[in-house]
Amino acid sequence: MAKLQGFEFWRKTLKEARYVVAPMVDQSELAWRLLSRRHGAHLCYTPMLHAQVFVRDANYRRENLYNEVCEEDRPLITQFCANDPEVFLQAALLAQDYCDAIDLNLGCPQMIAKRGHYGVFLQDEWELLEKMIRLANEKLSVPITCKIRVFKETEKTVRYAQMLEKAGCQLLTVHGRTKDQKGAMTGIASWEHIKAVRKAVNIPVFANGNIQHLSDVERCIQESGVQGVMSAEGNLHNPALFEGRSPPVWEMAEEYLEVVKQHPPCTLSYVRAHLFKLWHHTLQIHQDLREELAKVKNLEGLANVSKQLRLRCQEEIAKGKDSEEKESSLPFPHWICQPYIRPPPKDPVANGNGQGSEVKRAVCQKRALEDSDGAADTLSKNKQKKRSRNPHKNFCPEHKPKYVKCDQCGNPKGNKCVFNLCRGCCKKKAFKEVADCPSHGLRFKTKAEKQKAEEEKRKEEETERIRNSPQTLSDPSTNLQEGSNAELQR
Repeated sequence: MAKLQGFEFWRKTLKEARYVVAPMVDQSELAWRLLSRRHGAHLCYTPMLHAQVFVRDANYRRENLYNEVCEEDRPLITQFCANDPEVFLQAALLAQDYCDAIDLNLGCPQMIAKRGHYGVFLQDEWELLEKMIRLANEKLSVPITCKIRVFKETEKTVRYAQMLEKAGCQLLTVHGRTKDQKGAMTGIASWEHIKAVRKAVNIPVFANGNIQHLSDVERCIQESGVQGVMSAEGNLHNPALFEGRSPPVWEMAEEYLEVVKQHPPCTLSYVRAHLFKLWHHTLQIHQDLREELAKVKNLEGLANVSKQLRLRCQEEIAKGKDSEEKESSLPFPHWICQPYIRPPPKDPVANGNGQGSEVKRAVCQKRALEDSDGAADTLSKNKQKKRSRNPHKNFCPEHKPKYVKCDQCGNPKGNKCVFNLCRGCCKKKAFKEVADCPSHGLRFKTKAEKQKAEEEKRKEEETERIRNSPQTLSDPSTNLQEGSNAELQR
């Protein structure tokens, strides 16, 4: 059967998906995808997977894709980060039987992506990207898609999208923010850039950015002409976003925990992170339970904290605090699923089209940047906590250690690793060679030697026990045999 392409792929395989859950590292796992699908999502992506690790590590493949195969979880697109055409192809070939398409991440703006040289930090390497997409499009049995960020210049963004389409991309997701629009400088996503891309290409386009309610979804589709809209943070705070509902937080939290129980395994850190997102506004009030949620070590403990939060909210409702909450800055009471709106700069840049210097000036008005000596009164709350634990800690960028890359995967290596590798690569090598790496706390050789010594000691004790047992000493045949052996020796 011929591979479906472009709009035919969107119509037949993706079933004209309009409501899409974004690929989110450690957040769009199977349980969360299933919850989102129950509440209106048409299409989901896996979390971003590292292509090189996916190729070399069978456990990584099982834990992040193979073990999460579920009939309810389709259509599904697997996303990879990669910077090598052959490695990307190998990873995609290993994943293609478990999903409906392979997506190349060209939008991640985080520091880890910069260190690893992937995500949005490849957006200027058009020749490399063209080679990666063309090779994957030729060799894979499923379509290749891409998720990108925009350039400041609309014309350059359009040319970028057209290059990807020409190389073989069959569906394009456009996040309407630039590489620098992240964290405190996130700002507003530009739907104008997305609209320009949609008009310039002949493949389906999904829009990403500024999606907090279902009304935003419909408005984005109408204004930009895209085929679908992708949500990340909006979905994390309200998994019923695509239903147009804002249910009580405990309703979503309890349903999610039930899904986790039905579809193990699910890493506890994922569950904890989801509960922090869902209960975000309530945890600003009940700080004691925030601390408890961070400390519990099992699923039952997380469920118990969520239950306590529900009971406290219901007590507030019974006492009539609902009307008081409406006077706060939140559009709904804190126990209702609703987006977290990041405080904008004082002079926000319309549609994210302004110059970077203007954005930086606005952020400086919000909070002064740290002094070079890291004065405590100018540090962020997180850094102040670190300073309280370590009064001698220096936050000056010039004094930060430079990361040395792992010899195998390119991630930061351990400073004192005996193999000059990151922990993941070191663990694999140490296990294979039965070696130790004190830097990473790996003791395969020590454990093997200890186990061997214990086994030898156990055998000696067993031999001694048999030799000294009353049955052996009193058995005539045994004594006769021993006598015969002695006679023969003489």
